[in-house]
Order: sequence, then C-alpha cells, then structure tokens
Amino acid sequence: MTHDAPNVRRADMEVSWADILPLSKIRKWESSHVSSAQPRRRQAAPRRKPAELAPSDPLAAFDAAVAPVRSLDDLAQQFPDRDLSLSRRRAPLEMYSREDNPNAFALDSLEFFLVISQYFREALPLRLIFLLIACQRAGGRIELTQDEMAKVLDVSRQAVNEALQEIMTHGIVYKRSRGVYQFNPPYSYRIGELIRTMDGGKKYVRVEQDEVLNEVRRDTSLPDLVRFPSLDHLRRAVEEMRAERAERRTERRKARQAAEKPADGLWELPGAAEEGMAQ
Repeated sequence: MTHDAPNVRRADMEVSWADILPLSKIRKWESSHVSSAQPRRRQAAPRRKPAELAPSDPLAAFDAAVAPVRSLDDLAQQFPDRDLSLSRRRAPLEMYSREDNPNAFALDSLEFFLVISQYFREALPLRLIFLLIACQRAGGRIELTQDEMAKVLDVSRQAVNEALQEIMTHGIVYKRSRGVYQFNPPYSYRIGELIRTMDGGKKYVRVEQDEVLNEVRRDTSLPDLVRFPSLDHLRRAVEEMRAERAERRTERRKARQAAEKPADGLWELPGAAEEGMAQ
C-alpha cells in the first residue's frame, strides 16, 4: 500500500532569514562582514639619489637620475674630447629708450661716479657731466655746442664754459673740433646707435671701445690725463678737502670754547660785588 505525499507547494517551503532571525541580528551580522576601514593612500616612491655622470660609461646615465650641472668648467673637464653648447638664448637687456633711438644707454664706470660725486661741490659740473653722457653718439662722440648746453641746462653760456673747462682739466672730456667733444672711454662709453640713412632706412653703427682707446693714446697732442686717465688726483684732492674742513671745524670749536670761558681771575660769586661795596 502506497502512501501519497501531501501536495506541498515549493513556494510554501521557501523560508527567508527574516522569518528565522530578528531584524537586529541580521543587521549585526551584515555589519560584521562589511569592512569600515578607510582605503589606504598610495605611498610615494622614495626619491632616488642623483647619480654622477660617469665619463667612462655615458650610456649608464640613462639608467639613473642625472645630477644638475653646477659648473660648466667641471663638466668640460669630464669630457675633454667633446664640445659643449647651450641652446637657450639670453634675454635682451631692458633699457628705457625711444622707438627712434632704441637701446640708448652708455657703459659707465661706477668708480667714476663715486669719485666725482665727492669731488665736485657745486651742482653745475655734475649736471653738465650727466648731459654729456646722455648726448653721446656711438664711440663716445658728443656733437653739442656750448650754446646748446646752456639752453638745455638753463644757465648762461659763461657758466657752462667755466664748468666745461674744469671738467676738461681732469681729463674727463676733451675737445675734438668746434662743437664736437669726446668723453674719455674708461669713464663713460656708448658702443652703438641706430641711425637713419639717406633713403629713410635705419642702420646700426657700432664702434668698439678698444679702437677709440688706441686712437686716444696715439695722439700725443692730448694731455696725459686724457691719454692715460686716472682718478687718483681727484681722490687725493677729496682727502685734502676733507682734512681742511676738519681743521676748520676744530678751529671754530676751539674759538667757541674760548669765547664761552672767562679770563683767569674774573670768576665772581653772585653778590660778591655788593658785599665789597657795603664794607
């Protein structure tokens, strides 16, 4: 005799976890299986120490970091059979100028400026020197008459003549011809200039300093301070003027002290004259 199994649907046999465990235990079980730790950041790789470029094995430099070049001389000594070259171009100098006169600047001696600022006690010689520097053409030539100098500086022509003669005495500037002067190249020099040509174009004129120096030194008609410029006589003059001013200050101080101090035997106490008359 056979017994038939009861007809039970499969859907009735499926049981969920919610029917067996409470909801609080299910959440606790899920949280225990889920990691709450933050993801770790990727650590940076340690920096490699720059390796020296080995002259014997140049190809080994591609396998290591190349050390920065500190001195081109040292690098050239490591590779005596190779030529060194630089690819980056040097930036041009920035100077205040006009479009028709670009790069209008002169090469000036800082020591020259220091000495003349101490020597000249009046403003006009210094103003005239600055004007002559500003009006230089290529090669240090100055095409400027004394009337034009006086007009620019707003002074009389006689005052300009006196200041110019004093400047020329020290070999700073000398006269080449009528209305044309020359600045002594070691003190201030303009190498080149951009000039306009007859056809309306532009042309850059450059005169090297050594050419002008050789020309000046060969001219035996010029004074020695022009042919062989030196600022030693101005330095000595500055020291002498300082010594004289210090001596005059000492004499004035002694005279002031002597005037404030009464003569011997003239010290009297207040009221002493009245007591003597009463007796």
